[in-house]
Amino acid sequence: MKSYRIIPYVFQFKKPSGTSRGIMTRKKSWFIALSENEITGWGECSIIENLSPDYSNDLQYTKALEVFLESWKNDQLNLDETAPFPSIRFGIETALLDLQQGGRQVLFDTPFTRGEQQIRINGLIWMGSTRSMREQIEEKLTAGFRCIKLKIGAMPWSDEYAILRDLRLAFSAQDIEIRVDANGAYSTQDAPQILNNLAELEVHSIEQPIRAGQWEEMANLCATSPCPIALDEELIGVHNQEEQGALLSHIQPQYIILKPSLHGGISGTQRWISEAQRQGIQWWMTSALESNLGLNSIAQLASSYDLQLPQGLGTGSLYETNIPSPLTLKGEWLSLNPALGFTLDF
Repeated sequence: MKSYRIIPYVFQFKKPSGTSRGIMTRKKSWFIALSENEITGWGECSIIENLSPDYSNDLQYTKALEVFLESWKNDQLNLDETAPFPSIRFGIETALLDLQQGGRQVLFDTPFTRGEQQIRINGLIWMGSTRSMREQIEEKLTAGFRCIKLKIGAMPWSDEYAILRDLRLAFSAQDIEIRVDANGAYSTQDAPQILNNLAELEVHSIEQPIRAGQWEEMANLCATSPCPIALDEELIGVHNQEEQGALLSHIQPQYIILKPSLHGGISGTQRWISEAQRQGIQWWMTSALESNLGLNSIAQLASSYDLQLPQGLGTGSLYETNIPSPLTLKGEWLSLNPALGFTLDF
């Protein structure tokens, strides 16, 4: 006998977190529990308002989720139909994997999930005042991070440039890797000069310097920029491997950033990786503000690959309350203790 539950939840940020799209103080998730034969698999459907392509409002989202879960309950679920709903797809795929593996939130058998390996991650610096960003950087460096990712694009470029310049003056590129994420903040006219400035500071890469949907302009930037470019928002809404291949072939970015809740769930992310590897494009995986439950799933998915770069999996400590989990972050290293389970008391 199959049954399911949907549990909406609103997370409160410990402190306001800024991006070029605005300041966030809370975030919504829908937890789902799929039960069969006295086993329950859990998943998280995590959205970012004004970014997630499958979310318009709470009522619309809940109804869409109910339709898919009713289909699963009636043995009629076609996962291909969830393609336009990447966050729902991610939650359902996670719950199904958990159910198949016995309901222990162990989705992949890897050295990471067995507690034998760790995943190196970057330290995330949110937008804020110049003072707050400098304080965040000091905290991450003190904690032992050697790869720092800064959200940029909300303050005047001269102020952001000064922060990056001071960081580079204090630490060489061999000591600290700097990544920046613009979330599409810059115009096509301003981007080239900003990219030149970033290259002068030996910045590792910039995510999405201009808004998504400008393939020709982005392709030109990727071909001419002295600072490597990573695509993020550009990948949203591109579902099948043929379309994915066409986008990467046309734009030819140096990197792509993969968020399963935005980029096709587990299976969609795996297709992106397959296509990127075929075209010689490097990648890393990041969370999209999921709780520890979703973060665990993404970390396990990432661990199923031979990781060459620091991943973006450091969002587990953002919220006032979170789900107790076996994930532990020590310095820049994320680990999983297989002896500990999740506390899911919804």
